[in-house]
Amino acid sequence: MKMTLAENIRKFRRERSLTQEQLSEALGVTAGAVYKWEAKLSVPEVNMIVEMADFFDTSVDVLLGYEMKDNRPDATVKRLQEYRRRKDRAGLAEAEKAIRKYPHSFQIVNESATLYRCFGIESRDKNLYRRALELLEQARLLLAQNTDPEISEQTLYGNIAEVYLGLDEWEKAVEFLKQYNADRLYSHKIGAILAQHDRTEEAVPYLSKAMAKIVSDLATTIIGYLNVYVKSGDYASAQAILHWGIELFSGLRKADKPNLFDKVNSAFLAALAGSQFLAGQEDEAKASLEQAKKLAAFFDASPSYDESDIRFITRIEGASAHDDIGSTAKDAISNTIRELENEAFTALWKSITEQEEKSSHE
Repeated sequence: MKMTLAENIRKFRRERSLTQEQLSEALGVTAGAVYKWEAKLSVPEVNMIVEMADFFDTSVDVLLGYEMKDNRPDATVKRLQEYRRRKDRAGLAEAEKAIRKYPHSFQIVNESATLYRCFGIESRDKNLYRRALELLEQARLLLAQNTDPEISEQTLYGNIAEVYLGLDEWEKAVEFLKQYNADRLYSHKIGAILAQHDRTEEAVPYLSKAMAKIVSDLATTIIGYLNVYVKSGDYASAQAILHWGIELFSGLRKADKPNLFDKVNSAFLAALAGSQFLAGQEDEAKASLEQAKKLAAFFDASPSYDESDIRFITRIEGASAHDDIGSTAKDAISNTIRELENEAFTALWKSITEQEEKSSHE
């Protein structure tokens, strides 16, 4: 709720070209009283507010400038999120008001917990962490109300673990993370915490699993962006993200030993050539295809799908690598080119491969 009484008294007085003395005479009060109202040093009594509203030919609500907040749960959650984005600690008081009003709302309780947790992280204030933990436990009991697909019991316990870390109870945090580590969601955190506390041997398998998941997800994400950029004709952005991905994945090679990401990079280089060709950069496209062909030959000569051949990753028990880009790296290039559906670009690749075959027969 917000009121702007002082501002409105001044506004209505000036609209009628009245001085403070003239208004005071009309209302039967002192000029000092009017000054204090407008300076927010005092507030007129209720009967005087009613009389002023009548004098100014307006309603009491308008004179007060009464503005009711939208206090429905959805609107309250958005307001709490805005406090969090602005890093405004006034949101903590707002959160407590909201909890008193909606103590059984998962939305309200969970967002309030997030607010306390975020401010606790920034200030390392254990009191904020403790309040966050109370609210997260309360939210856990209300989880059946949740309609947000990005929130689950798994993510809720991940937040609880983060709070335990802030309370210096790292072993308890690791227990929670291990228990709710479906699809390796928290392997990176588990590995990092264990390594920080000198349990490096135990940390490495988790870090390896995390690295394997991260690079796999990253490859998929790059492909997604590539499709977005190519379909929108933004070939410069397509090339930029492919250059970045190729360089990043090149750094995963152990010495001169091939790994799965050499096959991925063969396809990425073909995609890079495609975006260059569509942008009218035919010489650059040809050079990228030559590079793709060379890298594919390197991988296909001794293909490896063993995750332990990837730098920073050790053998992962029960793991196996699979992809749908082609049975060989050369096939991955051909499939990438075929998806572009550009006859001239396909002919360019054909001329490069035919030239290779011709050279091998000579």
